Amino acid sequence: MAKPRFLHLLARAARAAQGLADDGLGDLNLTSAQAGALFTIPADGGSSVNAISEALGLAQSAASVLVQRLEQAALIERQIDPNDRRAVLLTLTARGCSLRAKAVERAQRMNSAATRGFSADEQAIVARWLQHMIDLKEERA
Repeated sequence: MAKPRFLHLLARAARAAQGLADDGLGDLNLTSAQAGALFTIPADGGSSVNAISEALGLAQSAASVLVQRLEQAALIERQIDPNDRRAVLLTLTARGCSLRAKAVERAQRMNSAATRGFSADEQAIVARWLQHMIDLKEERA
């Protein structure tokens, strides 16, 4: 029996997951990246572009473009950080908060579908391996 080609399977699975997530959010006019950014901004607080970049594993420039698109869609707004007037906090607008709640519900359903048929132990192993792959990449950076 041939060994599984893990990196090939992971790449295909990543593309499939991205497509499923984008399809599941399409009627909300959100991409999975946009939803991920909204998830990193607390409903009752703010976040920075840097925090979004780190949470999503994006380059700072890509996170900045993503934030600009969310701002143009009136889902977030920039506010002066009350703790550091030189810094800017990204906060959700009312529309952003509403879409975030809907996207969280969709993400939960998609995660349930993705893990259907897998035991808690199997899910833990998959999660551990995926985190291992992320850690390997970050070690090389």
